[in-house]
Amino acid sequence: MRKRLIVSAASALSLFLAVPASASGFQPGADGLGDPYYPTLGNGGYRVSHYDVRLKYQPATDELEGTTTILATATQDLSRFNLDFALKVSEVRVNGRLAAFATSGDQELEITPDRPLAKGSPATVVVRYRDVPSTVQKYGGYTAWRRTPDGAVVAGEPVSAGWWFPSNDHPSDKATFDVSVLVPDGTQVISNGVLTGTSSRAGWTRYSWREDKPQATYLATLAIGKFDVIQDTTASGLPVYNAYSKDLGENAGAARASVERTGELVDWLSGYFGEYPFSSVGGFVPNVRTSGGLETQTRVFYGPGLFARGSNTSVVVHELAHQWYGDSVSLSRWSDIWLNEGFAQYAQYLWSEHEDEGTVQELADYIYAYYPADDPFWSVKPGDPGEENQLSAAVYQRGALAIQALRNTVGDETFFRILKGWPTERRYGNATIQDFQAYAEKLSGRKLGDLLNTWLFTPGKPAVGPVPTGTTAAARPAAGAAAGRGDGRLPVEPKSWRKIQEANAVHAGRP
Repeated sequence: MRKRLIVSAASALSLFLAVPASASGFQPGADGLGDPYYPTLGNGGYRVSHYDVRLKYQPATDELEGTTTILATATQDLSRFNLDFALKVSEVRVNGRLAAFATSGDQELEITPDRPLAKGSPATVVVRYRDVPSTVQKYGGYTAWRRTPDGAVVAGEPVSAGWWFPSNDHPSDKATFDVSVLVPDGTQVISNGVLTGTSSRAGWTRYSWREDKPQATYLATLAIGKFDVIQDTTASGLPVYNAYSKDLGENAGAARASVERTGELVDWLSGYFGEYPFSSVGGFVPNVRTSGGLETQTRVFYGPGLFARGSNTSVVVHELAHQWYGDSVSLSRWSDIWLNEGFAQYAQYLWSEHEDEGTVQELADYIYAYYPADDPFWSVKPGDPGEENQLSAAVYQRGALAIQALRNTVGDETFFRILKGWPTERRYGNATIQDFQAYAEKLSGRKLGDLLNTWLFTPGKPAVGPVPTGTTAAARPAAGAAAGRGDGRLPVEPKSWRKIQEANAVHAGRP
């Protein structure tokens, strides 16, 4: 006769977690997710659902003190696991118990819990730390933390989180965020999502921000300083929160003239990409020496240098387009960067046409002709450009030509269904180029492998530009693989081209 031992679920879990770390079957989680470009970023053995980042920052000394609480679930029987982090750690607890920890490499924080974690079990990880982030350099001298005259800014791609909170630092593991920062009175804090409250006491003010939709770690941002803040709502009722450093100098006017159009532009983009996926939108322009920008989720980072030649709504369109293509639907691996940059660039072409400064097809013709067949531009494969070319012009421009080639192949009606349907169906998730191809083939009823292979994965200039169906290459100014500046057949430059060029490769902070 077989006997049954019946215990409560809680008791069973407690018994299981009490198994020594050396127990059979419990293994360390991988120290990286094996991304083809950045194999050590991210970690194996668990998934994160939420980050609670609680900080205290002193702008005068750049001292940052923090406690980050991570809610995670083990995906294997774990004896040890890693977080990605660059600052000095003083204490780690796992499920309330002190845990041993060590550091290795550029960003590995190795944590050994007092009790191992069974597959499927929840884990609450608390990390306490204190450091001077601007003095911390990794990856051969890189830092994502930039000091400003009145504070600091952190934003960067593909890594920036490690300078202010520990994480599973890869876009394939997205989570919700609470960010709470204590600063001296008179200093402000900008972050992602919605400002849920402020409170002041004894000369210090705490700002609390919440992003309640899944967010990749590199899309989390923090800006501390003195800002002019402008709050409004879009015509559709979406909250808009923009902020500008008070000392932007001669770039101040152009920056505001561009970023203050955020509400108008996000409503316009919604017509192409579907409902905006987040609960707020906006941007910030801090006093940093950069002409870069980054599509940090809901609160875009713009370097002042982007507006050194005057206002540029094209770059605002680019970064806002990423809120759908890149932020809501995120990369599964960094080699799929075309899913971000090709579509954000294409949004700029749509804006150019809207503003009567050059149609999408005119821009496609011009770019195809602009680069001769022997130009290194054509050697980069937008669908797998390599780490060294991840943000090259070809990923943006040839990537956008691939989208126009797709449009001309499937027709406008189907194309715009794809453009809107993809970020709707994949909202808050991750995807690969192969996933996108399968979706486009499903909606169009056509095999698209040869087309995408030609434009995304084959080095060399395609023999025919992204021309409309029924148009022969020889009939167009940009026709032929050899067409370009060298043969005098370059089409007239579209009015929008220079502003679009200024927005190319704007993403800042790569190691």
